Amino acid sequence: MSETIAGVTIPDSALASEATELVRDAAPPLLYDHSRRVYLFGTLQGRRLGLTADPELLYVGAMFHDLGLTETYRGTDQRFELDGADEARRFLEARGVPESDVRKVWEGIALHTTPEVPYRLEPEVALVTAGVETDVLGIGYDALDPRDVEAVTAAHPRPDFKRRILAAFTEGFKDRPDTTFGTVNADVLEHFVPGFRHIDFVEVIQSSPWPE
Repeated sequence: MSETIAGVTIPDSALASEATELVRDAAPPLLYDHSRRVYLFGTLQGRRLGLTADPELLYVGAMFHDLGLTETYRGTDQRFELDGADEARRFLEARGVPESDVRKVWEGIALHTTPEVPYRLEPEVALVTAGVETDVLGIGYDALDPRDVEAVTAAHPRPDFKRRILAAFTEGFKDRPDTTFGTVNADVLEHFVPGFRHIDFVEVIQSSPWPE
């Protein structure tokens, strides 16, 4: 039977169930519960914003969005967002999902830490970011019905979440610091990795091989 939380139905298709199991196996409870909340909050924010996403595609995007922070799926040569996006592509292509839908999921994951841009794209892209922004940054928190917020957090609690998610971010990309260039992730390393200094865009321009 399908599960409903705060009036939002969790997809129970074979695809969604397989995504759930993959993430449950790979991610610690912190990231599993966070990813489920991203789907729930993304859907709730979509209702508020008048955006309707394909629930199955949004669910996969939400569930895979932080896979690049896990030991199983994180690499060392690219942004962590791309690790999750690339794994979602492999997962969906192996199950015969059309390329147009695969692209939406890939972009939703790849762009979920890029402000503003996702909201100009399809709902499946925009609402992953909306869910992340609500759960991590509190953006749109006050616009939601407190009863819905309570129902979501009762189903997927967030004890000591601020500290723990920052620790997960730090662990997830401290060994690939250059990949945080131009992203919000550099802020995390500057706070928690002694001696880290973000790559300076102005310095990159000034020290380029061009004579002027």
